[in-house]
Amino acid sequence: MTFLVVLFVAIGGALGGRGGMVMALMFATIMNVGMYWFSDKIVLRMYKAQPVTEAEAPELYAIVHTLVQKAGMPMPTVYIIPDETPNAFATGRNPEHAVVAVTQGIMRILSREELAGVIAHELAHIKHRDMLTGTIVATIAGAISMLAQMAQWSMIFGGHRNDDDEGGNPIVAIVMMIVAPIAAMLVQMAISRSREFEADKGGAGIAGSASGLSNALLKLEKGSQMIPMTDAKPATAHMFIVNPLTGGGLMKLFSTHPPIEERVQRLNELARGRA
Repeated sequence: MTFLVVLFVAIGGALGGRGGMVMALMFATIMNVGMYWFSDKIVLRMYKAQPVTEAEAPELYAIVHTLVQKAGMPMPTVYIIPDETPNAFATGRNPEHAVVAVTQGIMRILSREELAGVIAHELAHIKHRDMLTGTIVATIAGAISMLAQMAQWSMIFGGHRNDDDEGGNPIVAIVMMIVAPIAAMLVQMAISRSREFEADKGGAGIAGSASGLSNALLKLEKGSQMIPMTDAKPATAHMFIVNPLTGGGLMKLFSTHPPIEERVQRLNELARGRA
């Protein structure tokens, strides 16, 4: 996050000046704060998730209720997504306004212990306030991308900076317009992956065991490949416990999730350390 701030200041000084920096940061903040407050409603509607009561989904509700008591957290609203792809996510601006959503597919293929591991992972995201972290990171990364776009349009239409800084190497400016947004995206993805590792670790602590989550991750990866989520959106892919988007090569470099093999390995090492 510190690197993102430094990158934002550097590209702002080189391309947009102080005025451009303020404008880009203002627009990025407005967009991402709005997403922070209303993301739960937007995402739940996007995936047609429906709230369920204890009477409608007693086993799922019991798992969530038991885990939030162990974690010392408020009870989140529980949703089920009408999709056969096995997956789950959590959202909400804070633990008091949290949502845990699972697909129909995940409830069909996981055992109770494995499902508890998945729910615990999502509760760890809520407890760590990863939604807030993601919003801050997305704001700075978005401002960097906006600065690069502003500079690009300024060069196309022959504009120039009228800030107190003068001159500047146009080749350096062009390189920064290309490199800075990519660098910001890579840092954003790296932070997202680090939060997944922390949620795995925290989830194992809440569940009291790492084996349920590690077994669940292997099943979820295989299940998501066999039944891909057809309506998955790149903007919301980071919210799910396993990446709902498929692809290799460069897609892995820009993935919001670390490799399943590495996550499982870390969970197994955590389990052996506790033993």
